[in-house]
Amino acid sequence: MSQAITLERLAALDTNTVSDALDFLGLPGATYGLCPLWDCPKIVGRASTIQLGPKTDAKPAVHLISPVIDAVVTDDRVLVIAGGADGISCWGDILANAARVKSVRGSVIDGLSRDIEGSESIGYPVYGRGVTMISARNRVIQIDSGKPVQMAGVTVHEDDYVIADRCGAVFVPAARIEEVLDLGERIAKRQDGMVAAVRSGRSVAEVMHDKEFEAINSK
Repeated sequence: MSQAITLERLAALDTNTVSDALDFLGLPGATYGLCPLWDCPKIVGRASTIQLGPKTDAKPAVHLISPVIDAVVTDDRVLVIAGGADGISCWGDILANAARVKSVRGSVIDGLSRDIEGSESIGYPVYGRGVTMISARNRVIQIDSGKPVQMAGVTVHEDDYVIADRCGAVFVPAARIEEVLDLGERIAKRQDGMVAAVRSGRSVAEVMHDKEFEAINSK
């Protein structure tokens, strides 16, 4: 299956459905607390992982995240940024503009953003824990990139799949994406049928019984 088709199939789902598919498969991936920081669109893509940490010396440093943006060469990337500090920004409008030039699809931050109006003004999606005005400069630096990171308790690897919408952010292991998509599509079809059933007057208690939903495993 081509990369474009994989991303199209993932984009046709939502985070709730992908989370349910991961539950059925016993896989972690769904997070809590990483929300859209403006009324931004859904993002779907492949993870470019970035690890941040506290700055411990006074030496000048390359600004965090900028080397990863400079290195982007495809249009399927989502920046997955871990290690944000309480109260301190790890994203802003200059980085958003640079990411937009490189066709990055959006950023998911286990941390905070500043200048959120700047990201919004260019339509750049940002998901994270909240907003602040306090700069990262001389406080937070980039420690590593392209390595596994912890995002709200979920381990995310470089090139894992990312989907984020108004309900939050979900990460799917790259090696399991086809399995998750196949199951997610069956779940979406089953849920559509359940909605149609209650709208037609069928008992919601019957429609939502565990046995009805768990039957997805046999379909």
